[in-house]
Amino acid sequence: MPLSNPIQETMLNEFRLELNTFLRERLQNSSIQVVGELRVVEERKMIYTPRDKFEYLSSKNPMFRELKDRLGLDPDF
Repeated sequence: MPLSNPIQETMLNEFRLELNTFLRERLQNSSIQVVGELRVVEERKMIYTPRDKFEYLSSKNPMFRELKDRLGLDPDF
């Protein structure tokens, strides 16, 4: 089970024993064990302005920059 922050890990640890017991009884499998894995989530820059949107799209497809130049467009309008 991937966890995105230490608080989730703490919360899981608080009820892990109860959850393990419940799952083992319901599924009739004594080898089940709930394990939390803390993963670092990469933060992405939020795109707010038209220029940020243009830069993001042009990094994905360079043709946007050429189209802007050919048409004489201003991404900030």
